[in-house]
Amino acid sequence: MCRHRGRTAPLGEGVTVKASRTPYGSDPPAPQPPDTLRKSLGVVDGVAIAASSTAATTSIGIGLGVTAGAVGLHLPIIMLLAFLPILGIASAYSRLNRVEPNMGSGYVWVGRSLSPWLGFLTGWIGIVSTVVFLSYTTTVTGSALLQLAGEGGLHEFAGLRLDPDSTAQATALGIVVLVAVTFTAITGLRSAATFQKYLLVFEYVVLLGFCGYGLVAGPQPFSLDWLNPFTIPSGQQLAQGLLLSVFCYWGFESSFSVTEEVRDPEDASRAGLITLFTMLGLFLLGSFAFQRVLSLDELTAHGAQGLTYFGERLADQPLAALPLIALTFSAIASLQSGVIPTVRGMFAMGRDRTLGPLWTKVSPRYGTPAAGTVAIGCVAAAVAVLSLVIPKVGDLVLASVNAIGVVVSLYYALTALAAAARFRGALRESLSEALRAVILPVLSAVVLLGLGGYLCWTFYTSADHFEISPENGWFMLFCPAAMLLTGVIAAAWAKWVRKSPYFVTGRSTAPTVPETA
Repeated sequence: MCRHRGRTAPLGEGVTVKASRTPYGSDPPAPQPPDTLRKSLGVVDGVAIAASSTAATTSIGIGLGVTAGAVGLHLPIIMLLAFLPILGIASAYSRLNRVEPNMGSGYVWVGRSLSPWLGFLTGWIGIVSTVVFLSYTTTVTGSALLQLAGEGGLHEFAGLRLDPDSTAQATALGIVVLVAVTFTAITGLRSAATFQKYLLVFEYVVLLGFCGYGLVAGPQPFSLDWLNPFTIPSGQQLAQGLLLSVFCYWGFESSFSVTEEVRDPEDASRAGLITLFTMLGLFLLGSFAFQRVLSLDELTAHGAQGLTYFGERLADQPLAALPLIALTFSAIASLQSGVIPTVRGMFAMGRDRTLGPLWTKVSPRYGTPAAGTVAIGCVAAAVAVLSLVIPKVGDLVLASVNAIGVVVSLYYALTALAAAARFRGALRESLSEALRAVILPVLSAVVLLGLGGYLCWTFYTSADHFEISPENGWFMLFCPAAMLLTGVIAAAWAKWVRKSPYFVTGRSTAPTVPETA
């Protein structure tokens, strides 16, 4: 039923109904689409999916070493500072989801409040960045399994020396795992969320145990300088460290991507916020623990094997292998949880005809977008194969994380600005509501856009030639630029070839207003 403020809204030819008043920011719902997904999830399931997407164990095990390479021994304060704008982004997501629960999330919200072109670009960035994430996480998963094989005494297979830092070997093994988790994502979100819950419990027990012990027993002395961002050598290093940390928090919004499969849309918001604060606690614990146990040289030297080395410094085998097992589980869970929200976002775009009909096909047996799930798994595997041009896993991680950090800062900022535009009426309501719905999202957007823009500028000015290397600024700038350019091309195709009505109205064809509105 369509609702407008104090006027009559058409339901169909010759039929009208008197509309009721709705809260500021709400808009009339569109007709129910023929293909809908099953509502089977609760808040705990949403937390499991969002926490697996954020992948705290993987972020701590790999991301801390990469971030330390930029900011040195300032990991705790960098993680805390990066959390502040992300909290403003989370507030924007929560407010928007309250009035318009839609699996398209930023794609739908930005398209309606700012511009269909920017909305499409927001959705496209989310898709492409997750595909890149899946491709390098496929490699990281394979690398972790190769490390486990080495710990178990298997150093050769069929005459081939097993090397965890070989992108080729790690990718080949990781693709096998990607195929398996893609299948579990097809069979239903409920089973996928249950699977992830078991993985998360094991990961967090190991993570809390080792980090807690390292915090107490680590040989490196505490230093107040760890909490002083002003001693970071340069603005470029500060900006890069903050964006890398923003990447670590990336994924909390996955709970909003399954909002149409959650029994109560408010549970999606609760799950996102619970996940975000949980990640803050884990990242701060991990940052302090790593800097208590490892020197700066050790942090930066071990890269993708950082958590493994951390475990070996604290315990003997077989206990030392537990962090590596936790990292493996985290990578597997993040592969699965990466597939799930991406396909849901593409489902939302497909039903608006901004993407093809493949993405809206729902399996009658499982009630999930099975065809799209298979397709996105194949695309991620193909990109993982293309990434073989970067021979070392550590270099691949650095290049991918930097590129994703830049584009994620853009689509987070656009979503926050969409919330501010939509809820600007709150400025005339109460100060607390204006702060949460408008002021904090705008400030967060400005910070993230400033960080991304400054880092892109430093990439551009740091090189005078192009080379496929994470140490080459032009290559580091090319990766996010290519993501954005493909989005513009895809948007033009959707508008003028597919003739999607989304570019006329900026509105999704899905039901968008909760029944209580």
